[in-house]
Amino acid sequence: MKTSVVHPVYGEIVYEESAWTGKQSLTVNGAPLAKLGKKSYALCCGEEKITATIKGSYLFGAKLIVKGEEIRITPSAKWYEIASSLFIFVLIMAWGTSPELCQIVPIVGGAIGGAISGAMAVFNMLIMKSVKNPWLKLVSWIGMTAAAFVLCFAVAVAIISALV
Repeated sequence: MKTSVVHPVYGEIVYEESAWTGKQSLTVNGAPLAKLGKKSYALCCGEEKITATIKGSYLFGAKLIVKGEEIRITPSAKWYEIASSLFIFVLIMAWGTSPELCQIVPIVGGAIGGAISGAMAVFNMLIMKSVKNPWLKLVSWIGMTAAAFVLCFAVAVAIISALV
């Protein structure tokens, strides 16, 4: 995910983070900053070298800290974005461990269901953070919940048919 902000002193700050690996990169006014550590970079302002540190991540909000000043790079996740993503995980885990519910519609729970629903929860957070329209956020949540449910159902059917 790539975002940019304009700061009155430092100019355009471009922050990029891989959704898969978490690898981060930072560019100020088109010049990539050299990494000093996992989340710290060397920012050159004329002859002066300043250490700039990234706090947080794209999903939960990232800030760039330069000389004690916090520059918001990405907004924090809203409470409903976090709650809706957690709901996907909790629904699959609760349904997958309930024998009564699995008699109605069998879905896989446990580690497999947790992995599927966890991935869908992360995808849901990424989509919800990139969309501004509340109705599209709702559609994303419903779609990701349905996709997690259908995938867990398909895996459960495959496992049941392999055992029979």
